[in-house]
Amino acid sequence: MTDTREIDRIVGTALDEDAPWGDLTSETLIPATARAAAELVAREAGVLSGIEVFTAAFRLIDPTVVVEVLAGDGDAFAAGAVLARVSGPARGILQAERIGLNFVQRMSGIATQTARYVAATAGTRARIVDTRKTTPGLRSLERQAVRDGGGRNHRRSLSDAVMAKDNHLAVLTAGGLDLATALRAARERMPHTAHLEVEVDRLDQVEAALAGGADTVMLDNFTPDELRAGVALIAGRAIVEASGGVTLDTVPEIAASGVDVISVGALTHSVRSLDLGLDVVVER
Repeated sequence: MTDTREIDRIVGTALDEDAPWGDLTSETLIPATARAAAELVAREAGVLSGIEVFTAAFRLIDPTVVVEVLAGDGDAFAAGAVLARVSGPARGILQAERIGLNFVQRMSGIATQTARYVAATAGTRARIVDTRKTTPGLRSLERQAVRDGGGRNHRRSLSDAVMAKDNHLAVLTAGGLDLATALRAARERMPHTAHLEVEVDRLDQVEAALAGGADTVMLDNFTPDELRAGVALIAGRAIVEASGGVTLDTVPEIAASGVDVISVGALTHSVRSLDLGLDVVVER
């Protein structure tokens, strides 16, 4: 779960952006004493993520607004399900509504998409993981959404691991060093606790990556046959990650190749927000 302070920082920034000088519509139309009740309703089936973030939007606008949570992060739900109930001062509910919905819709979209990838690789050893292709400023929330969907997280930031990709390797070997020697020299400069991942785009680079001390070898844009050959060649000497062009159609065959990890940028960079709505409940 994302730290409450981090949630409040992100949600607070969004609320300030949405109503920098207050909610002119509600302050003009809605009496200060008016109260309301509303339900968070699913317009389509999915997996919930971000209910605490949704709740924070109302809490930060008006602490007297009550949010009754009816489903938890990671829970699957059907279309028509009521996921939460909100009650209290009408102005507070109306001001926080859009921001709360924006977050829970996007996070639930990510969790739902992740769950589809996880289901498509069931019965294999492969873990579905995210990438750094996240919305700027929202990485911690989007990483939580991946976990809520049953996926795992890759490195959080550039500070967390050494990950030598194609452009790094091009610069590293420009001086004439072979790949293995260049990686060993880099390894000597790394903290002893750091993890070294090396991206390769050809099978003939695998042995050099291993000789250079790679803990993980990323096989980038390999065909299924090449992935199987790569897994056989590495033979347990490093974690094997597949990446590049992964879709719901291709991921079952990628997972069946025997790789340990499949990184999927599409979990966050192009996901569709889930259709959830906040419907005011009219008492008769």
